[in-house]
Amino acid sequence: MSRKIQITSKEKRLTLSRLSALTAAALSVVLPKAFAQDKAKTSLRIGYQKYGTLTVLKGTGALDKRLAAQGVDVKWTEFPAGPQLLEGLNVGSIDFGTTGEAPPIFAQAAGADLLYVGNEPPAPGGEAVIVPKNSPLKSAADLKGKKIVLNKGSNVHYLLVKVLEKAGLNYKDVEVIFLPPADARAAFERGSVDAWAIWDPFLAAAEKQLGARILVDGKGAVSNHQFYLAARPYAQKSPEVLRIVLEELAKVDEWAAKNHKEVASILATQTGLETSIVELSTSRFGFGVKPLTEQVIKEQQSIADTFADLKLIPKRINIRDAVFAVKT
Repeated sequence: MSRKIQITSKEKRLTLSRLSALTAAALSVVLPKAFAQDKAKTSLRIGYQKYGTLTVLKGTGALDKRLAAQGVDVKWTEFPAGPQLLEGLNVGSIDFGTTGEAPPIFAQAAGADLLYVGNEPPAPGGEAVIVPKNSPLKSAADLKGKKIVLNKGSNVHYLLVKVLEKAGLNYKDVEVIFLPPADARAAFERGSVDAWAIWDPFLAAAEKQLGARILVDGKGAVSNHQFYLAARPYAQKSPEVLRIVLEELAKVDEWAAKNHKEVASILATQTGLETSIVELSTSRFGFGVKPLTEQVIKEQQSIADTFADLKLIPKRINIRDAVFAVKT
């Protein structure tokens, strides 16, 4: 069910002003010619997950309506996690989507032709390593020798590396089991693993439904940015469509930051999750889409270098090679 968001003219002006000249320049190259190409394409295929502003935007219907007026049909496809979403982008089944920090690094290292087009602010509380409510584990240091389940190549893969490092442990000091969220939860519930590294809203669902306890979250260890990514061919062919997407994301971000309960209601409808679960996960979101800054690029490069050092990706990569650049 679509919900209409009322945004004043003043809010609209403030929102648009926050889209930096960098993004505007990068996503509006030779507009008349580019937009004619956009119309010819007739569709924008978006990959989304059960969280975040992109899913809220889907729920409002605002993007679909605005692009329909330009002859562009929006098609939405849900994915269980970032790695699977970027696999879809790599094989050409979607044009645009959002993931956390780690998935685009694994995808770029595997040869995916993707581009970063924006990111949300840090949300370190939105991911954590959790344990069953009766677990004897009390801190990250207690994870030594334990079985930890996570989705390979996801944000929490890097979270685990960093929380172990802070606790004086190495990645090889634990047994890592790779499973997607649904299977990971089943293993967690059965007691087949000692801990689960997971993100919202799966994190909030485990807390609310299973009584799971947060052993350690991302605060002080990781930023946990969310990134907006596009297939390079689509970004180069249809920059005006992506500019519109980021404008609509900025609008809904500004509204969502002030209306958490309404956001939770939309997400509950979109995801089928209980409102209490969505409210908890929403309280840990970061709101405010923006182009990648030098600091964010540097942080992403550090994550990529860490994964290369651990031999978790097949080669070293340069994040700048995948940042949508301004054409002059």
